[in-house]
Amino acid sequence: MSSDYNYDEEGYLWPFFVFTLTTIITLPMTYMLVNRTRDPASLFPRIQSDYRPKHDDLVAAQKAKDKRAQRKIGLTLAVIAGWAVMGYMLYLIQNTEVPTQTLWNPYDILGISESSNEQLIKSTYKKLSRKFHPDKIRPDPAKNETMDDLNARYVEISKAYQALTDEEVRNNYIQYGHPDGKQSFSIGIALPKAMVSDGNGRYVILVYFILFGILLPYLVGSWWYGTQRQSKEGVLMESANRLFREYEENMDEGGVITALSTGKEYEEIFRGDKVDSGLAKIESRITAAGTGSPFACGMSVKEKEKLNNLDNGVRRKVLSLLWAYLGRVELDDEALERAKFQVAPIAQALTKASTAIALAYSNTTPILASYYASQRIIQAIPPKASPLLQLPHFTPEVAKALDGDSKIPMSVQKFMDQPDSKRRALTTEKGLLNDKQYKTALDVAKQLPYLRVAKAFFKVTGEKFIIPSSLVTLVVKGRFIPPGSEKVPQINELDLEDIDPAEDDLDALLGRTPKKPVGKTVDGKPIMPPAKEDKPILPPLAYAPYFGRDHSPRWHVFLTDSKQGKMAVPPFTFTQFDKPILEADGKTPTFAMQTLKAQFQAPPQAGHYTFVMHVVCDSYVGFDTKMEVTLVVEEASRAAEMAAEDEISEPDEDSIAGIMNAAKGGAPPPKKKKAVEEDDSDEESGTEEEEDDTSATNTDTEPEN
Repeated sequence: MSSDYNYDEEGYLWPFFVFTLTTIITLPMTYMLVNRTRDPASLFPRIQSDYRPKHDDLVAAQKAKDKRAQRKIGLTLAVIAGWAVMGYMLYLIQNTEVPTQTLWNPYDILGISESSNEQLIKSTYKKLSRKFHPDKIRPDPAKNETMDDLNARYVEISKAYQALTDEEVRNNYIQYGHPDGKQSFSIGIALPKAMVSDGNGRYVILVYFILFGILLPYLVGSWWYGTQRQSKEGVLMESANRLFREYEENMDEGGVITALSTGKEYEEIFRGDKVDSGLAKIESRITAAGTGSPFACGMSVKEKEKLNNLDNGVRRKVLSLLWAYLGRVELDDEALERAKFQVAPIAQALTKASTAIALAYSNTTPILASYYASQRIIQAIPPKASPLLQLPHFTPEVAKALDGDSKIPMSVQKFMDQPDSKRRALTTEKGLLNDKQYKTALDVAKQLPYLRVAKAFFKVTGEKFIIPSSLVTLVVKGRFIPPGSEKVPQINELDLEDIDPAEDDLDALLGRTPKKPVGKTVDGKPIMPPAKEDKPILPPLAYAPYFGRDHSPRWHVFLTDSKQGKMAVPPFTFTQFDKPILEADGKTPTFAMQTLKAQFQAPPQAGHYTFVMHVVCDSYVGFDTKMEVTLVVEEASRAAEMAAEDEISEPDEDSIAGIMNAAKGGAPPPKKKKAVEEDDSDEESGTEEEEDDTSATNTDTEPEN
């Protein structure tokens, strides 16, 4: 037995090989391309408004450019080429006749059926033997026959007869499929022989060298360098290092914005003459006198000094453009206006790295400053400026008139909580806004997703008390109530509870929506509805008419120690919710109670721990919540004693539980004796109050400074 290796000289097999190889490469690349091409923002609802700010065309162009940047031209061309090759290979496969190898069958050679008996086999063999014997038959020139063909035919007839009559030959045929026993086999290599024929070998080697010696190492190196070049927050490592050097323990929002100008990503935008072009004009505009602030861009004197001390041309221009963007300063130059809207999305992306650095140090002030800087950048509002600038047509002049002599800027919620007559008296009747502008601003305000926290508490799933080092769940209950909402329903107290699921309730334990039967079969079995794909409940995209990128709001929940000014529990980020936020019209709020949960390990010692809980939205100014929460950690032994004291007692005879117990066949206990006099009852009621099974919480919110 031997094995023969031969090349696909006739071109039968290589299209299959090329098609398979191309499919393995093209399909994953197609999946990547489709994911990059698909617009994620299409899944999110949007805040409905016809307001279009000045330079809306530049903002829209920046959004389109940002989406195009997610797509790779090289990847697109590779996918197109891959599908073209696959199509051509399919054409070759369908239009090329592939020779098929027939199995050796003695019955077919003799021309008889497999049910023939021994007598028929012998008679047929004798006839064929006499007919095709080499001594009696001559080649037919018309059929291009030769004596070798006839001899081979006679040998095949003899072997077929032996395979059916001779025991040893028949065993070979049954076991190996051939009367001569185990045969040699050939392996066809799916490459045309021309590729390895004399003279072409060096070209094949060259192709292999390019593929495996140059292209493959380049792709692997590019992937590895890309992973090492960027941090997990998606910014360049060099930018993260620069932000790390700019970190200060007491940095505020202005300090964060100054630090964001160090990003290396800006260097790809401003090269050569673009660095100094228009810089003097930008600085003259942003440092002009402003309304309610020393400068038109809203920066402080301290931030202006930092700008003047910068020597780096790129960083100085970026910081100037950032302040021009935040202050909505007109630059009267299309190229500068375009650059102004181009730097803002980069700066907002860098806030993620700034937040990560602040979290590593655990200082509360820089952490909040990073989150607040993100809000200001998305809304194009300078630090300390009025939150009312988030509404359409509101300008610093309008906001200053509404604030009056107050040092604390009016929030959107406070403005919308006033009666309509008073709001009109402050705006339209004073000529600050016309009636159409006023209605547009109110329409947007009534759609902004303000998460109003109703209750926050700690618990351990399945337990009544929290013991040291246990896995604690912080449960935050709240509703999305847009500013100015009317007819807000009262809170259902049952919605504020967090009931543990039963041990056998797999749907609840796995977070699946339980299915209710829609009917019953003839046998009485429940009919379940067809399975539906659970779509995520997403909040509307951030209303940010000046921001050149679609952004999904994120809510960050974390605990801090107000005495030490340190973070106690790292942030938990929420982008999806468990209940619908809007009705089917995409505009009317549902006021459904939302539940946010964050798990962390309890302190190792028992005691009362008071934290400050922050619920911060990264997209809107003044929509944050700050409140005190108290975590009560009991000693394990003390918790066991209280659990034993709190065991469920036997139900009273006249209670509903007692009646149900009696219905089950149990004997209800005797009624409790009533106190004869009210005074005696009062005297005996001096027992200690039963302790709550969850940690105490102060749910009064405090305004953000």
